[in-house]
Amino acid sequence: MKAILMAAGVGSRINRYIDCPKSALKVGDIPLIERTVKMLIDGGVDVSVVVGHKSEIIEDILEGYNIKFHYNPFFKITNSLASLWFAKESLIGTESVILANADVFWEVDTYNALVSDNHDAVMLSDKSCIKQGDYFFQCDEHNYIIKYGKELKPEERTSEYVGVAKIEGDFVKNFVDRLDAMVRNGQYDYWWENVLYHHIPETPVYTKDISDYFWAEIDYIEDYSRISKYIETGDVSSKYVDYIHAIK
Repeated sequence: MKAILMAAGVGSRINRYIDCPKSALKVGDIPLIERTVKMLIDGGVDVSVVVGHKSEIIEDILEGYNIKFHYNPFFKITNSLASLWFAKESLIGTESVILANADVFWEVDTYNALVSDNHDAVMLSDKSCIKQGDYFFQCDEHNYIIKYGKELKPEERTSEYVGVAKIEGDFVKNFVDRLDAMVRNGQYDYWWENVLYHHIPETPVYTKDISDYFWAEIDYIEDYSRISKYIETGDVSSKYVDYIHAIK
């Protein structure tokens, strides 16, 4: 199994508070991205990291780890779909690959839930977070995605997207082909997740609920505070946040 972590973005919603990439923030006594890389390597996964914004910080943190770096030189004017395209060589010929945003805090229980799932395309989601959050899914009774987006109405939401996915089998080649096609069509300002969404409905995309576990994607400074609180207290309920304050 391989994993590709997207760590190239500027993080415009939080960069006025910090002077490093979001994934370089310390979680406890270790940077978030190092924590994730160590977890994946301990699980026997080959790890690649896409860097861009202040790439030297990420590279210094991960010095000594057996990982591959890919660089997105256009990180200021593209989105994560382009970053993944620059790491395309790590996708080709792969039978199973984890794709994740590097600013997501997740732990071994969540990793185990992901790798044990046998769907060709699975995205982690949280059914307990439908009132507040950043990006939502509407799924059918079998947990396959019907609708997705930041603007889903509250009554349409069935879960919040976590920022982590896994693809495997023959679907990987289809994914790479679609990724190439989207870049050729100039859609490099999309997120990497849009490659998965563009397969719907011809290829169903399953969602795996991880509402029993703590996770957080660092979009706002409040998200980082939630992670720090969880590390200190172990209180899973601290994953909930008032996004009214975050938006301000």
